[in-house]
Amino acid sequence: MGSRTASKDIITLRGSAAIVSEFFGYSANSILYNRGIYPEESFTKVKKYGLPMLLTQDEGVKSFIAGLTSQLTEWLEAGKLQRVVLVIMSKATSEVLERWNFSIETDAEVVEKGVIKEKSDKEIMREIQAIMRQIASSITYLPCLDEPCVFDVLAYTDKDVAVPFTWIESDAKLIKNPQMVKLHSFDTKIHKVDTLVSYKNDDWDEL
Repeated sequence: MGSRTASKDIITLRGSAAIVSEFFGYSANSILYNRGIYPEESFTKVKKYGLPMLLTQDEGVKSFIAGLTSQLTEWLEAGKLQRVVLVIMSKATSEVLERWNFSIETDAEVVEKGVIKEKSDKEIMREIQAIMRQIASSITYLPCLDEPCVFDVLAYTDKDVAVPFTWIESDAKLIKNPQMVKLHSFDTKIHKVDTLVSYKNDDWDEL
């Protein structure tokens, strides 16, 4: 009887950066849809990660996310990206209501020496699927956003990174006394992404 081994796929730094930046693009779309930041009719359904996913058709948002993922790819390939945070704020007051925090650990040996790793594409997809399902079900564990909101994206990089002119220095846009929900993580063997959402705890306002 022949033995079988799980097939592994070769993961390069460039390939891993592409997986992670694409994940951010789909995550951002999913968060904007599921948190009701833009009208439901402004999204179109596609299949990705074995799941039905929603993508914005708003030209301004599409352009913003495309520019974001392109820049994140560059920083990921250089091993310089530490964290990406999607912030949801009140349109009227700019108060921060939610912070979707994606922390990134990069294998330094891969960046410095070009080492190649192995992990099956299916395994990575299953891990990303779990996160996307949690984002899609966020209405079950996050408070309702009952006012018009806007979003912004913060990127935390190594200090020696040259900041493109399209990005500006920003404060951390923190939430006072937040509630936090840790979501699943995924790992390409080169980049590990941990996901956490923090949100405004209205109970504190009543104390």
